[in-house]
Amino acid sequence: MRLIVGLGNPGSEYEWTPHNMGFLAVDALAERAGIRVTRPEAKSQAGYGEIAGQEVLLAKPQTMMNLSGVAVRMLLERHECNPAEMIVLVDEIDLPWGMLRIRTRGVGSTHNGLKSIIGTIGTDEFIRVRMGVEPERQWGDRKDYLLCSMRPAEIPVARQTAADAAEAVELILTEGVDKAMTRWNRRATPEEEDSQ
Repeated sequence: MRLIVGLGNPGSEYEWTPHNMGFLAVDALAERAGIRVTRPEAKSQAGYGEIAGQEVLLAKPQTMMNLSGVAVRMLLERHECNPAEMIVLVDEIDLPWGMLRIRTRGVGSTHNGLKSIIGTIGTDEFIRVRMGVEPERQWGDRKDYLLCSMRPAEIPVARQTAADAAEAVELILTEGVDKAMTRWNRRATPEEEDSQ
């Protein structure tokens, strides 16, 4: 079984904030696969199903972002999953809106959810699909920006980014992470950067 985790904060007040892109991507993946992510399990909302011929567990930890690792460790242990086979969907403030980056390891992230997971499970060797949410203008406090509701113009971009992340996960499952990295880990063209 493949564990696919989207990071975010529970509660309607956080639903359309940049920090909840992981939840939005899991929702997009669930909709494409016809999986209901509503079952309470291991401090998460979870749903079982099949994507690209593989049995998967989709999960949205309900611990708040900074404690995501608690739920992830419980899920890994309960299902005897190897962390290297896990896929984590997460926002990335240092990437432009709409851009994806896929990585198989890395400890240098400033993302509190990833730091919690790495610190709790004791390894950084898991796949992560990072979705860009970089602000267009300077913000004094990044935390305030990440927890602030998206502007109306950002919501369609967020929906498309979540759909792209779902497609990236499907490609990882069907053709492997290297193929997905080749497709999605590209630099934005100047025209794309101007349109962000």
